[in-house]
Amino acid sequence: MKRTYQPNNRRRSKKQGFFARMKTKIINNRRRKGRKVLSR
Repeated sequence: MKRTYQPNNRRRSKKQGFFARMKTKIINNRRRKGRKVLSR
């Protein structure tokens, strides 16, 4: 029987990586504010 979770790093970074978060408002607001650390 095949296990259900087959991790895929590329897909994961597309969905929840840094650049995926860049498309949301939060990181852009932080960038506008001039934060040193945008995300951990």
